[in-house]
Amino acid sequence: MPKFAANLSTLYPELPFLDRIAAAAADGFDAVECQLPYDWPAEVLAERLAAAGLPLVLFNAPPAGTDAASIARAWADGARGLAALATPSSGREAEFQAGIALALHYAQVLRCPRIHVMSGLLPSDQPNTPHDTWVHNLRWAADRAAPLGIDLLIEPINGKRDMPGYALQHQASAHALIEAVNRPNLRLQLDLYHCQIMDGDLAHHLQHAAARNHLGHVQIAGVPSRHEPDVGEVNFAHLLQLLDALGPEVRWSGYVGAEYRPARGAVPQGTHDGLGWLRAARSAPSAPLAAR
Repeated sequence: MPKFAANLSTLYPELPFLDRIAAAAADGFDAVECQLPYDWPAEVLAERLAAAGLPLVLFNAPPAGTDAASIARAWADGARGLAALATPSSGREAEFQAGIALALHYAQVLRCPRIHVMSGLLPSDQPNTPHDTWVHNLRWAADRAAPLGIDLLIEPINGKRDMPGYALQHQASAHALIEAVNRPNLRLQLDLYHCQIMDGDLAHHLQHAAARNHLGHVQIAGVPSRHEPDVGEVNFAHLLQLLDALGPEVRWSGYVGAEYRPARGAVPQGTHDGLGWLRAARSAPSAPLAAR
């Protein structure tokens, strides 16, 4: 069975962020991931991770901005990445590159092997992404990450409910972009919640990404509510078995990120009480050897 990472930006909302690390360890998660770690010094996060005995396996590059204050302000103002937007004429290339440099610093201190680089929200008067700029920016970032042993990820995010106007919404577009960038450390972050809303056919997309050696990381949440994955229209038990059946030649993180909003909300033990899905996954039999 895959290993599971608690997303600290969505789980345990009743706790201060740093305390969520120990809570995830106590609940039996194998690792943690998060969206934006920049409000805390990397060294402080590293100490908390070491104390809990958990690795950090994924976080996002800044959505915009170059330091903690400007990153927080950009996120609050609705910024969702610059990879598709930092054209030479925009004057934002330096900002994008500074954000990547900061993310790589955090990744080194935290020993985190993957960074999600968000693409950005397209302006209403720019319905199409400047593809050459997108490719250029991702190549630039991948070439800086590669000597450090760090993978960069791109994630299609649904534009129907969660992020209207996001530049990258479909699996086919992500695969085409990975091929165009042509860097072995640029990979796919396959969030099955977003994929179900935009593309459906989850088993196919999972197996297709693995077959193309693009699969970098997987995330889950129930559809359509984005609550616990054992509630809703998706049979995650089946998809986890498909992941379990992937052979060692498929180079992916091995972790499934739990990036959902607990249905019980920010009440004491709210996340813990909703972890029946995790206990069920732990007790499920592994995929048969014939499927590997």
